[in-house]
Amino acid sequence: MSLQTFLNAKPLYYKEIDHKRVHIAYGLLKPHISRPKTVHIVGTNGKGSTGRILAHLAYKSGLKVGHYTSPHIIRFNERIWIDGEDASDTVLEQAHQKLHTILGQEMSEALSYFEYTTLLAFVVFERCDLMVLEAGLGGEFDATNVCDKEMSIITPIGIDHQAFLGESIEEIATTKINSIQNKVVLAAQPFEGVVDVAQRISEEKGAALFLNTLFRAGHKGLMEKVQKIAESQSWGAYLAENAMVALEALEILGVVYDIDDLKSVKLFGRFYPFRENIRIDVGHNPLAAQAIVKAMDPESVLIYNSLDDKDYERVLRTLKPKVKRVEIIKIHSQRATTLDEIEKALDNVGLAYRYYDGTVQGDEHYLVFGSFYVVEAFLKSMESHVSE
Repeated sequence: MSLQTFLNAKPLYYKEIDHKRVHIAYGLLKPHISRPKTVHIVGTNGKGSTGRILAHLAYKSGLKVGHYTSPHIIRFNERIWIDGEDASDTVLEQAHQKLHTILGQEMSEALSYFEYTTLLAFVVFERCDLMVLEAGLGGEFDATNVCDKEMSIITPIGIDHQAFLGESIEEIATTKINSIQNKVVLAAQPFEGVVDVAQRISEEKGAALFLNTLFRAGHKGLMEKVQKIAESQSWGAYLAENAMVALEALEILGVVYDIDDLKSVKLFGRFYPFRENIRIDVGHNPLAAQAIVKAMDPESVLIYNSLDDKDYERVLRTLKPKVKRVEIIKIHSQRATTLDEIEKALDNVGLAYRYYDGTVQGDEHYLVFGSFYVVEAFLKSMESHVSE
């Protein structure tokens, strides 16, 4: 059975997951593959861009590098990036056949979509020098936490996925940061409690904790270079901050990078300039909205929708100062919020809105934001208009 057919048969979401299962599966796989030096990235926001910047600069330095990220926007191949590009269908198919043979049919079918694809990435990356793993929504119990790692990066942590991770910021941070082992780079945090949790867990586990050392005065010149490159690439300030975290991790790992290679990193879906007047961003929660509102153009048209477990009214309230009107785009997901609820939130916030009809005006600025599903729906609508 082909990889795509096999994955299509798996449900994407589970109310309950057997966390022991993926560890048993990894135990079966581990003797058959080698593990590269591993960086594990956990947090609420900024995981994808921080990981890609780190992976890209390490690859440009001459290392063989794999980057596992999720979810994908258009094609599954986006999740498994190796040596500068998405893994090919052939590479993925070969890895699937090897993995399925090692695990056997019963275990392969028992694993969740994310668990299986995580182990698939391990097979694809086995000959790499460095493997960068982005956690899904957790940390301690995430499938990406089955293997040892040389370093953990903790990106900004906020309130999200409470049903899985806990209600308070301390509970959520504990679940995520409990995944650390050796060295830990802690990005600047919006909640002081996260720093306290990181210090406590690092001490308990004997891990070395690095608190934004590159932001200190001794690295002012480096910060200025990053900011200059960020401006030339039209990045928001938060992407420059993510780049600084990635650079700190590379320095601790002893990877000699060229700062100018930042100019060639492609952060698709991360405040990405799809056209001169259109930005697309896969952010979806209040923390992401706080970062985006600083970067977006005033009087922007917001093309938006949301999944039902997000605080979409708070997201809209955060973005409101820069929003001219909202255009609601329909998305296909069993987790999508009803259109009535989105309309109600827009009315509560006091934003003008209408439904997206597939057209954009050349004299207006647009931000496509709300989730991977929103960006996917928008890109597909653009494709269909081009082909008409």
